[in-house]
Amino acid sequence: MYQALLADVRFHQLLLNFDHDMADTARGQGCSCGGVLHSARYRRKPRGLPTGLDKNAYCWRFSFCCAVDGCRHRATPPSLRFLGGRVYLATMVVLISAMLHGATAPRVTRLSQLIEVSRRTVARWREWWRTAFAESRFWQAKRAVFMPPVDRQRLPASLLERFAGGGAEQLLALLRFLAPISGGAIGHAW
Repeated sequence: MYQALLADVRFHQLLLNFDHDMADTARGQGCSCGGVLHSARYRRKPRGLPTGLDKNAYCWRFSFCCAVDGCRHRATPPSLRFLGGRVYLATMVVLISAMLHGATAPRVTRLSQLIEVSRRTVARWREWWRTAFAESRFWQAKRAVFMPPVDRQRLPASLLERFAGGGAEQLLALLRFLAPISGGAIGHAW
C-alpha cells in the first residue's frame, strides 16, 4: 500500500496544493516588520519523484523575502513535500523508513533498487529517526500527545500508526505533524 503512495502522482499533486496554501498564508501574514513579502522561491532537485509528475512545477520550494530595505527577512513556510534539506522527498524518508522495520535483507534490497536509494542512505534515515529526531526539541514537546508513548526504536512506523485512516490519510496527517520541522526559522531551530 505504501509503495503505491510513493508512485501516486495525484497524492504528490495534493501535497503541492497544500504547500501552495501554506505559502499563501505565510505571504498574507507579511513580515514581522510590517513589510510586504515578495516571492523568493528556489529550485530543489529532489530525488524520488514519481513518473508522470510535472517536475518543473513540483521542484520549487516556496519562500519569501521582505521588500523593506534593511530588513530583507526571509520567510520559508512549512512544506509537506520536503523534509528540511534532505535530497529525497519527505514521503520517501517517512515511508521507506517505516516499511523497513522488521524488513528482511531481500526486501531492503528490492526497495533500494525500486526506489533507487542506497542502503547506506536508508540506514542514515533510520538513525536520524532514532536519534536526531527523537532527541529534538520538537519531538520532546510533541511526544506527550501520544498515549501510550510512541516506540522510539520503531520510528517513524510507530508514529505513523497513531494517525487515523487509510495509508494516504495517515501519511498526510504525519506530514502535517512534521511540517514545522520542514524548513524556515522553526525548522532550523528544532
